[in-house]
Amino acid sequence: MTGHNTIRMTDLASLFLSLGLKDPETYIQSGNVVFLNSGKLTVKKVAVAIEKAIGGKYNYNIPVIIRTPDEFRTIISSNPFSGENDYDPSKLAVLFLTEKPTESQIDKVINIDYPPDKFVISGKEIFIYCPNGFGKSKLYTNFFENKMKVTGTARNWKTINTLMELADRKKL
Repeated sequence: MTGHNTIRMTDLASLFLSLGLKDPETYIQSGNVVFLNSGKLTVKKVAVAIEKAIGGKYNYNIPVIIRTPDEFRTIISSNPFSGENDYDPSKLAVLFLTEKPTESQIDKVINIDYPPDKFVISGKEIFIYCPNGFGKSKLYTNFFENKMKVTGTARNWKTINTLMELADRKKL
């Protein structure tokens, strides 16, 4: 949780514990939490429970986006830009969407081209590669949210891989 919806990560971890989620571990001040789920609730129900808890405790209406370790592994292994010449993983981010976009949502952006920046929509993720960095790129969270009318949150490639490492250590 960053910006205007600030929650201390220790408080966020405590909130996860209060919901019966096990061993929550936060990573940087951006709402990244790796945790164990007892399996009694579906991923969707866990997300809704976290959203309600945050809303109740902090009065924030924040969408919660959860990916399982298997989903993270698929995302990492299906990076569409890793084989490109001069590929630099520090110039890659993934926009995690709450839902898989519809064809009509995809049609709103599929022909947009802002070279050298590029993107690939894959399931509930949008891979965004900006070889000159994200500072001046038009391709980022707000662009896709506004054009496609979707909700998402972006993470850089380093964060994605670090979250996967944290999940692997938990033996999820």
